[in-house]
Amino acid sequence: TLAALIEAPDDPIARQFVPHADELHTAAHERADPIGDDALSPVKGIVHRYPDRALLKPLLICPVYCRFCFRREHVGPDGGVLTDAELAAACAWIAAHPAIREIILTGGDPLMLSPRRLGALLRTLAAIPHVETVRIHTRVPVAEPERITPALLAALDVATPLWVVLHANHAREFTAPALAALASLRRAGIPLLGQSVLLRGVNDTVAALEALLRAMLAARVKPYYLHQLDPAPGTARFYVPIAEGQRLLAALRGRVTGLAWPTYVLDIPGGAGKVPIGPEYLAADGTVRDPWGGRHALPRPHPREESKADGPSGT
Repeated sequence: TLAALIEAPDDPIARQFVPHADELHTAAHERADPIGDDALSPVKGIVHRYPDRALLKPLLICPVYCRFCFRREHVGPDGGVLTDAELAAACAWIAAHPAIREIILTGGDPLMLSPRRLGALLRTLAAIPHVETVRIHTRVPVAEPERITPALLAALDVATPLWVVLHANHAREFTAPALAALASLRRAGIPLLGQSVLLRGVNDTVAALEALLRAMLAARVKPYYLHQLDPAPGTARFYVPIAEGQRLLAALRGRVTGLAWPTYVLDIPGGAGKVPIGPEYLAADGTVRDPWGGRHALPRPHPREESKADGPSGT
């Protein structure tokens, strides 16, 4: 589906998926495991970075292979799929850690599993009392929408609240088949979120980013994250400086509805976690910037009211 959208060798669709000679060069700051997944993996298939949630990677196979992927060095080894024993060990680890309240299925792409295997995994997770939410991160609805079949939808019908997070980076990815696949997920009662990566030559203009966010919203996909590029080997040609990303988002503020507004985030290299890096509006001098660049002084409470807010003093 996505291949049919390519109009030129370096258009926003081709740029995401077609290999380029620049990938052969690894910049000094680039790393095979840029966000430190390996060091945070207690058992094969699990990444535990935050106290209340964990990643589960049941496979390292995708419907398409993104040239900017931060897991590009991990895709495909050992056949790309956890064995039954490895998957059982990963689920046993989750069951043994009651602080884990959310499981994020990623990979690879979890929707590349057969409906039988995916359904069995989701039922296993649903049987763990402390797992309250499951998230599935996927490109399948835009990359291989024909996989969203009645059998797959039946596999997703579990008691545990389930969210699907769609990865899309350009408005043209929302083809008619993709929209039909997303509609099938919605009709099944599954809420949809969207995540994107800010990429040079793909969505690094105000017009392209606005079109992407509006396309998501039109498909009833709530934009969730806009990721700063992770420094994986050979990805420098996609790099957009953070300051430029902040300017892009600032230009969109007041131009698109808040429903279409993602959180601009950076995964701190080395595994220290994800932080918001969006534009700042409140200055150190107490003024605030409006969406059109104007500066405004915030009204300050009377000193007597400030002292009340500070609480009682003395004995």
